[in-house]
Amino acid sequence: MIKVMLVDDQIILAEGIKSVLETSGDITVVGVAGDGGEAVALAESLVPDVVLMDIRMPNMNGVAATKKIKEVLPDCKIIILTTFDDSDYILSAINNGASGYLLKDIGSTALIDAIRNAYAGDTILPSKIAKKITDAALMVSSDREIKLKRAYGLSDREAGIAMMILEGFTNRQIASALKLSDGTSRNYISTIYLKLGVENRTAAIAKIKEIV
Repeated sequence: MIKVMLVDDQIILAEGIKSVLETSGDITVVGVAGDGGEAVALAESLVPDVVLMDIRMPNMNGVAATKKIKEVLPDCKIIILTTFDDSDYILSAINNGASGYLLKDIGSTALIDAIRNAYAGDTILPSKIAKKITDAALMVSSDREIKLKRAYGLSDREAGIAMMILEGFTNRQIASALKLSDGTSRNYISTIYLKLGVENRTAAIAKIKEIV
């Protein structure tokens, strides 16, 4: 059974989601929290496999709660489930460890599938959300990308990916946002490392910061 914890300040909504999930046969809801602070405390005691996390809540928002839960339970998969598709929320959530970002208009079958896929290790980013991330990535200062291209001979795509690396995107998240295969994403990143003259992500970020 996949152990799921729900976090939403609208308890009646959380109870509705709980009823839906428990029709799946392989998902059990082990707890419901009404805000981020309560979620952190509950997660430590319940050790859920997957957390469905609202983003706007009193006391502690979903992004802060995601970060704290991932610090204590790094293997826990956290999916943001919200009505807000603002790119700042999406980027903040993913950069703080969220495995995916869903909107509350999702159907019950799709939600159950998303939980199963997140539990299996997939990044959950519907096309609408992936486009938001792509658009946000494209809005990164072109001036900074130009500096990178001039300094290291990066292509337009490589410079864009380099900025995503700087923003904290994982290889898989870059692949999802740009609709690349995992292998293609890794190839781009390897080429960037080669052009920067580095061997790992930490060194690459340091090198990029020198320029931008």
